[in-house]
Amino acid sequence: MNTMTYKAYTARVEYDERDDIFVGRILGIRNIISFHGETVAELRAEFELAVKDYLADCKQQGVAPEKPASGKLLLRVPPEVHGRALVAAQAAGKSLNQWATEALQHAAQPCG
Repeated sequence: MNTMTYKAYTARVEYDERDDIFVGRILGIRNIISFHGETVAELRAEFELAVKDYLADCKQQGVAPEKPASGKLLLRVPPEVHGRALVAAQAAGKSLNQWATEALQHAAQPCG
């Protein structure tokens, strides 16, 4: 997955062969914010403008802009997975939260 980041917002970037343009969409928020450009430089500029416009719109409407992540994560997993994870965390001398954070960090590493 190709991404770019600006002011803690990340966008997925793809090439649209049919229209011969790069297309991006901001990830991790409920609002659908997309942008496009014919060159990488234009795409980056449009991404930054999209973020700035989003933040300005939120300010104008008096609402807090969504952050890509709050830091709180609620997971529902089968009890046997929960149990194995708890044992693995305890065996490593860590809390389940510390252990899960490390596992998620490892799994979310950018490829390559």
